[in-house]
Amino acid sequence: MAFSHALVTEAELNAMAGELVDATGWIEANKQAWANQAGAYLCVLCRYDFVTNVATLTSNAKEILAEYIARAAASAGILYNVNGFATDSNAAARLEAETMVQFHAWRMAAIEKLLKQEGIIDYLK
Repeated sequence: MAFSHALVTEAELNAMAGELVDATGWIEANKQAWANQAGAYLCVLCRYDFVTNVATLTSNAKEILAEYIARAAASAGILYNVNGFATDSNAAARLEAETMVQFHAWRMAAIEKLLKQEGIIDYLK
């Protein structure tokens, strides 16, 4: 099955996951599920179906939604198995994975804050 999502590309997910994400969990089926879950979360959060109405969205809306979904999927992939980051004998590699996830969470929280602002949906479409 090929990855397909209305709001984000597989390349965007891969870029956010980084080159050390463990390949055992970073497979198309998981990426598809994680992207679908993140997209559904945004739709519920904003009470607007971005996926169905993708044609009505501004380019800025598409970019910020794609960023959120890619970061959410990347976080899930990184946490699925952090052993991909264990390329050396110390804890530095795992710290790198945790730092990436924390940064993704920080940016996702900032995006959620923007999306919760009154009138933002009208601006995005």
